[in-house]
Amino acid sequence: MGGSTVKAEGAPEIVLASASSARARMLNDAGVVHTCCPAHVDEAAVKCKWTGGPEGLALDLATTKALQVSTQRPRALVIGADQVLAFGDEVFDKPGTVDGVRAHLQSLRGHTHALISAVAVAQGGSILWSTVDRATLNMREFSDGFLNAYIAEVGEEVAHSVGAYHLEGLGAQLFDAIQGDHFTVLGLPLIALLNYLRSQGALKT
Repeated sequence: MGGSTVKAEGAPEIVLASASSARARMLNDAGVVHTCCPAHVDEAAVKCKWTGGPEGLALDLATTKALQVSTQRPRALVIGADQVLAFGDEVFDKPGTVDGVRAHLQSLRGHTHALISAVAVAQGGSILWSTVDRATLNMREFSDGFLNAYIAEVGEEVAHSVGAYHLEGLGAQLFDAIQGDHFTVLGLPLIALLNYLRSQGALKT
C-alpha cells in the first residue's frame, strides 16, 4: 500500500494488475494508494504469436493485463503494465536461469538496446487510457572478468528480469550511457500515469 496524502476524496480504488515488486514500489514511493491483483497472462504465448513491433507488443500485454483484472474489479481503476527489450529485430524475454543471464549479457555487451514500457488503465472492462515509452541503453564492452564477478554477485536475482539486470543496483555498472526516462527503464511510465490519474480525479491536483 502507498501513502494516503495524494488520493482524492471519493476516488475509485486503484489496482495494480501485476506482481512486480518494482512497479508496486514506484507507486508506493509516489504515494499512490493501491492494491495488487496480479493478472494471469501467458506472456510467452502472446510473444510467440506476435508479428508486429515491440511497442505494440508491450502495449498489447499491458492492456490484456488491465482488462483481465478489470472484469474482476469493475469499479476500480486497474493499471496494467509491461516491458519488452528490443535488440535489433529480436525481442528478448527474461533469461530464467544463470546460464541465460550470461548468454543475454554476452549478446548485449558493446551494443545498444531499447527498453519499451507500456501502461494501460482500464475500468469496467474497457481501456480508458494507455501510453508507451522507449529508453535507449548502451551496454559497455565490459571484460569477461567483470561479467563473471557480476553473475557471482547477482546470481539468479536478475534471471527473472528483462535484460538480466536491475539498473537500480549493480546493473548500473553494465552501462556507459542511457537515454530516456528513469521510470521507463524500471518498467513503468510513471509520470504519464500520474498525470492521467490526476486528470481523472483519482489523485489530488
